[in-house]
Amino acid sequence: MAERKQAYFEKLLNLLDTYQKVLIVGCDNVGSNQMQSIRTGLRGKAEILMGKNTMMRKAIKGHTAKNTKLDALLPYLKGNIGLVFTNSDLKEVRDYIDSNKKTAPARVGSLSPCDVYVTAMVTTLDPSFTGFMQALNIGTRINKGCIEIISDIHLIKPGEKVTSSQAALLEKLNIQPFKYGLIAEHIYDDGEVYPPKVLELTNAEILKKVTSGVQRVAALSLQTSFPTLVSIPHLIGRAYQDLCAISIASDYTFEGVAKLKELLDNPEALAAATAAAAAATPVAAATPAASAPAAAAKAAVKEVPKEEVKEEEEEEGEGGFGGLFD
Repeated sequence: MAERKQAYFEKLLNLLDTYQKVLIVGCDNVGSNQMQSIRTGLRGKAEILMGKNTMMRKAIKGHTAKNTKLDALLPYLKGNIGLVFTNSDLKEVRDYIDSNKKTAPARVGSLSPCDVYVTAMVTTLDPSFTGFMQALNIGTRINKGCIEIISDIHLIKPGEKVTSSQAALLEKLNIQPFKYGLIAEHIYDDGEVYPPKVLELTNAEILKKVTSGVQRVAALSLQTSFPTLVSIPHLIGRAYQDLCAISIASDYTFEGVAKLKELLDNPEALAAATAAAAAATPVAAATPAASAPAAAAKAAVKEVPKEEVKEEEEEEGEGGFGGLFD
């Protein structure tokens, strides 16, 4: 007995050192033949280890000195569970496990894992079973010498115990309502534990969530005037637009705005440049940021006289540039 325990500990510790990812799976109502079939299908991709939870916890606690991340596994080693070790794609392994479920009849006293419905149908039962149907509150009528169920029936709800009458009815109707197999309950990935539903997220959905978060941080930073990594590009862009507007409305010129001022001083060249931009590729047309300085410059020329700009420059001093360096 001691030798078997030692061999089990060594196998578990070897798997923990070899694999970075572990699926903690529920094993209720899974037979040995079904388990062997799953093992065979996962060969080369994952290894399944079953055993007593107390032995698993003892082995992992003794191994945490070498790998402290394994502490995250301990709270989830309870109930009828097994461990699936893998370094392959977690979603692929989880999907294979989910696809290997077998139908089973409803047995008396078992807890229903799902809703069980009996649809309206003409059964093969003779009229002598009418009383049996009435005891289950199922509406019936006689159709060509057989009992017909006249409406759909919600027979069992999830979590309810199967009664003897319900089991007998499903058996007589040849209905096997349950499917049993390994169920992924938690996922351990190099020290982190998370629910399996995370695997359903696509790269596009993750990118969308990250982008939304960055946009919210940038908006909050700009509204509160608190610079952050994501708001600084916006602040620099606004400051540059202000510099362009000031330069165009005054006699001050710098390298970045020189060409723009030449276009504004030459209406024919400006019209030609505008026509060329309109005929450009969709990618170029979809990036209005390039024309933002020109738009700001036009607005500045129309709305801000040169005298007012000079006065504002003298008042603001070093605190200008759109408040970027306040």
